[in-house]
Amino acid sequence: MKPLHAVPTLPLCAAILLLLPLAAHAKTGDRNQPMTTSQATVDGSQEPNTITTLTGNVVITQGSMKAKGDVAQVYLGADSQVSRIVVKGHPAHIQQLDDNDHLMTGEAPTLDYDNVHGIAVLQPDAVVTEQGMGDAHADKLTYNTQTAYFTGTGNVSVTYLPKQRQGENAPPAPPPK
Repeated sequence: MKPLHAVPTLPLCAAILLLLPLAAHAKTGDRNQPMTTSQATVDGSQEPNTITTLTGNVVITQGSMKAKGDVAQVYLGADSQVSRIVVKGHPAHIQQLDDNDHLMTGEAPTLDYDNVHGIAVLQPDAVVTEQGMGDAHADKLTYNTQTAYFTGTGNVSVTYLPKQRQGENAPPAPPPK
């Protein structure tokens, strides 16, 4: 697939557009921030290799990354660290800033986020928008938040926004006197 930022690009997430000349990556320090959740109910533990289920108005936040949905499953690895999050909703939503403070948003009924590798998979009927860059629609969008590379499969459409040239919309300079 074409990188969206093959006109520069998403995430969480997406997650989730690509870039050509300048790649936009997820905010560098986000993964080192604590992850917090809020929800109506929770069922699980913080034991290694477990899955905790969050239900009812789920909001998961880590740094500038925020995911929302109706239900989420939080997977803990052998080290009891969050390794994966699967959010389902009508739609599930993810947003994150890049290092230039551009907002990336993604929506789909299912969002599967690999917290270890920074890969977000949105499907079906996925939409990812990156502020100032454009958007992508597809049956399935996969976005790497570390490299800003994305792929889309099934009914893919991408909109690339033109880069605003300096002074293009500025009023003309007054004539010299």
